Amino acid sequence: MTEPPRLAVIGAGPAGLAGALAAAAGGVRVTLVDAAEQAGGQFYRQPAAALGARRPQALHHQWRTWERLRDGLARHRTAGRITHLTDHHVWCVRRESASGPISVHALLGPAQEEGVTVRADAVLLATGGYERVLPFPGWTLPGVVTAGGAQAMLKGGLVLPGRTVVVAGTGPLLLPVATGLAAAGARVAALVESAGPAALLRRAPALAAQPGKLAEGAGYAARLLRHGVRALTRHTVVAAHGTDRLEAVTVAALDRDGRLRPGSARRIPCDTLAVGHGMLPHTDLAETLGCTLTGTAVRVDAEQRTDVPGVWAAGEATGVGGAALALAEGHIAGRSAAARLHGTAPDPRRWAAAARTRTRLRDFAAALEAVYAPPAGWADRVPDDTVVCRCEEVTAGRVRESAGLLGAPDLRSVKLLSRAGMGWCQGRVCAPAVAGLAGCPLTAGRRPFARPVPLGVLAALPDTD
Repeated sequence: MTEPPRLAVIGAGPAGLAGALAAAAGGVRVTLVDAAEQAGGQFYRQPAAALGARRPQALHHQWRTWERLRDGLARHRTAGRITHLTDHHVWCVRRESASGPISVHALLGPAQEEGVTVRADAVLLATGGYERVLPFPGWTLPGVVTAGGAQAMLKGGLVLPGRTVVVAGTGPLLLPVATGLAAAGARVAALVESAGPAALLRRAPALAAQPGKLAEGAGYAARLLRHGVRALTRHTVVAAHGTDRLEAVTVAALDRDGRLRPGSARRIPCDTLAVGHGMLPHTDLAETLGCTLTGTAVRVDAEQRTDVPGVWAAGEATGVGGAALALAEGHIAGRSAAARLHGTAPDPRRWAAAARTRTRLRDFAAALEAVYAPPAGWADRVPDDTVVCRCEEVTAGRVRESAGLLGAPDLRSVKLLSRAGMGWCQGRVCAPAVAGLAGCPLTAGRRPFARPVPLGVLAALPDTD
């Protein structure tokens, strides 16, 4: 009996789950590899079972969609069509030859000292995205967390990051974070959003094409009003204050050109600042495989195929657009991979509805990206003594010196001259800020590994791999 073809799906968020289910339904043996202990990704993050949450659905919307994905995964696992590997942190994906199998290398468990290799005939990259955080004085103080980090603490650990919280930055993520924290008992002192109503009005036709999304946003806004949360639009965080930990933040209004309005600064006491400036695609694994990027996202065709044979990508890795878009892209990728791994031409009619959804939501995401761009001139407001690269303690002044006085023309040259991005995270956190301060494009790093790897794991790899 011929063995079914094998597909490795990396990431068990909305895109990865949708892709795994579609491929398994198409007769492919799927290995779903994920770093978390449970499926769901950030969007469907679940509390640990040991916490005994009685109503986990209270922390989520689209709960019925999650139940459908969860139950589908359970059925395919029981039938032996999907193997779900949890706590597996993928550090590299390689082709052994131009037409040979693909090796997915991962580190197992919390300690990440044991190496695991998964073999497959093709791979679907559903690696999600990560938050962009722009520096400001005091951003390294204890009590300053990312907006997504605050949400993860609440969803996964059922804990609040603090008692009095300011949620700040820009992007649609701030609304669910603020409402979730307020509903859980935190006092949200303010929601500070650098975008303003005028930016939304300029994109009204594209945004109005998704009335469900607008209704979702209006629902968040109504809940914030019920909780008495102040919404400060066209405002930004100027500085965070404290000694041993955060004690207050200073915010100020922005004019039409993104400059601070004189006399508008106000100090807000708080013990937590949840801050984020949008999302960026996670493309490390795609870069190691040689996939072409368009801007900061993996380039894919109508079937979600990259330009590397046998490699599909879906979800935030191909462009940040939210869970619904990720589900549509994952479904298309899984259908396409199943057909092509069986040696047949895919029938686009089988994913026609998902393709229409993808088109609409990509347009909507493009409009949101324009609305919620980081405020103009943010880099000019960062003082020279502000630490930008926390790993190497590189300041904004050092980055500016590398680009200006020393003439670094690109992000890699700035890294070599200033050491910004040479630390443990290899620029995954600071690269957007370094690029902005240096005035150069945010380009792919082409790192050989997607995360630090113990030398013992490397030494244990077979010579032929």
